[in-house]
Amino acid sequence: MIFSRTNYLIMLAGIALIVIGFLIMTMEKAEYGFGPLGLTIGPAFLMAGFLVEIYAILHKDKNSGTES
Repeated sequence: MIFSRTNYLIMLAGIALIVIGFLIMTMEKAEYGFGPLGLTIGPAFLMAGFLVEIYAILHKDKNSGTES
């Protein structure tokens, strides 16, 4: 496999953060999402989710040298 089980679990966590970020932005009651949820909290979750995805792709296990 290209990625280990740990990588896939980290990727799932990143996807969950991205989905939560979009859900937070849709919960905004202000017009066009110009409130605190749509402008700060939702995008912060999105950025965190994408950073977690990048980390999951670049993450190497300490015992990745052994093929099983």
